[in-house]
Amino acid sequence: MHNTEEAKEKILTFLQDIGIRLIYRPITEKTFLPGLQIKGSSIIIDREKWLYVGDIVHEAGHIAVVPPTDRESLEETTIGNRKDQAAEEMMAIAWSYAVCVHLQIDPYIVFHEFGYKGGGQSIADNFKEGRTFGVPMLQYTHMCIDGNSPLYQAGNSCYPMMIKWMRED
Repeated sequence: MHNTEEAKEKILTFLQDIGIRLIYRPITEKTFLPGLQIKGSSIIIDREKWLYVGDIVHEAGHIAVVPPTDRESLEETTIGNRKDQAAEEMMAIAWSYAVCVHLQIDPYIVFHEFGYKGGGQSIADNFKEGRTFGVPMLQYTHMCIDGNSPLYQAGNSCYPMMIKWMRED
């Protein structure tokens, strides 16, 4: 059984600590995920409509992996139209799994049975077994270390350990 209340507190604190603003207010328009809406570097949370605690991690992943010059204009309605949308989606998923490891929360809270078009549990299973995707893009953007990097050779850890939680370039 997942302790979702404890995970929720860890997640919300972490997101604020890395610079993602959380705004609590009702959301009247339709959103991709119930009770959550991306607006720039912020996530609007409607406490009455928010269904799955872990969904906010993936939404935060979208904010974290876009270039900082694009971050303030980011909206959930435009994510799918971005030129690097496919890479950013994979990065957000890999980033989300790294958050689970970092916060020591059950990845099935984020990758639940109703998320990722029903494939959330399969994604978590694969990441747990080292069958990942999106990681090369996290390495390319210097958010985590490549196994061939001198940093790795110096004894630093590779994915799912992260160097930076927010993309800087």
